[in-house]
Amino acid sequence: MIEIKGISKSFEGKSVLNGLDLQVQQGETMVVIGRSGCGKTILLKLIIGLLKPDNGLILINRVDIVTAKYKKLREMRKTMAMVFQGAALFDSLTVEQNVGLALRRYSGLPEDKITEKIRQCLAMVELEGTEQLMPAELSGGMKKRTAIARAIAMGPEIVLYDEPTVGLDPITAQNIVALIVDLQKRISATSIVVTHDLSVAYQIGHKIAMLHDGKIRFVGNPEQIKTTKDEIIKQFVSGGTL
Repeated sequence: MIEIKGISKSFEGKSVLNGLDLQVQQGETMVVIGRSGCGKTILLKLIIGLLKPDNGLILINRVDIVTAKYKKLREMRKTMAMVFQGAALFDSLTVEQNVGLALRRYSGLPEDKITEKIRQCLAMVELEGTEQLMPAELSGGMKKRTAIARAIAMGPEIVLYDEPTVGLDPITAQNIVALIVDLQKRISATSIVVTHDLSVAYQIGHKIAMLHDGKIRFVGNPEQIKTTKDEIIKQFVSGGTL
């Protein structure tokens, strides 16, 4: 479903990604790990079209979003969703309004159907009865759940998660992990999860890709990364210095 070929991205002459290749199969959860600042979030923004690479191809269902016209890219984005690291809720909107934003703008559904869809999405993330709360009234975990409800509201084929457990206490983080795993079973979306937390990677990922020096150094299942002979990866997994 997602095929990335030779993408490079630099900022002010500093290379972040350098000839990166990655394939993600339909229905698969790919976890991308790597050191802070190695370009994991940049990769997500490239996939969803918020940034353009300097070189390379990004194929979504065989369509290159790098060269796609704006109208085509806009249509493709309706099948994709991103859960941002800081949740990125609109502070002036209620939970209900945040979750229903794309539905009201793009779905064409009548208001009663939208309201029901919002209720269903909030139920899926265990936030029933929070519709009229403002983001300032939510805990960190509730904000993440609201962001996930917003992401799944349009029934996306692809969901991108940027550090979904960062800044959360261990119990709340584990609840978010369980939610992501449960949602994957329910909606069968193709997912890419960026994290530096290996325990999260092992629980969520069908496959794990390690980003190092601007390229994907390794792709494999959790057991394969635990037993790899690659010294760079072994150091990262064991918490050593790269």
